Amino acid sequence: MKKSFLLGCVVCFFGCSTNKPTIDKKSTVVTPVIEKKEIITRIPFETIVTSKKDADGYLVGISNRFDFQDSAYKEWFDSRYQEYTTDQQVVSEISKHIHKLTIKAFMGTWCEDSQREMPKFYKILDQTKFDENYFQLICVDRTKKHENLEKDLNIFRVPTIIFYKNGKEIGRYVEYPRETIEKDILKIVSEQPYKHSYEKD
Repeated sequence: MKKSFLLGCVVCFFGCSTNKPTIDKKSTVVTPVIEKKEIITRIPFETIVTSKKDADGYLVGISNRFDFQDSAYKEWFDSRYQEYTTDQQVVSEISKHIHKLTIKAFMGTWCEDSQREMPKFYKILDQTKFDENYFQLICVDRTKKHENLEKDLNIFRVPTIIFYKNGKEIGRYVEYPRETIEKDILKIVSEQPYKHSYEKD
């Protein structure tokens, strides 16, 4: 009886043990995933303002928003800044990316497209709390040139707003949006596929 009982226990033990899943020690080793931290190099622009009015009364040179308080520009800049209502949800998304970038913009105070788009752009910068030390505004004449500041940048329409990451252009907004200025800028700053209004699909 004892032998039968003992034999039954042994059979049961080995029978049960063969039903247990085998553990491959190699598969249980957890290899830590080390994420590479993105290194961002961001150099501020020199803050020297060189802008002045040309013979036609248009602003040319490196400028800033305070230039638009001149009576020649104040009315259109202030009214369009105040009138424009941004898409807050999109601006919030822009804010997650834009602080890694530097931005260079070319505009003409003689240009209706610049007069329409640049106040909107400044409003977006303000709402994202973008540090304007990393933004350079260049006002150009009707030839879209001024002292070679546009050299090698292929400025053929204004406004042109160029976004740089680590010194490399990641996209540009040219003259008018494909969707809205906020949605277009979000695509650029988040490095989604984007073609400006004069690029072929």
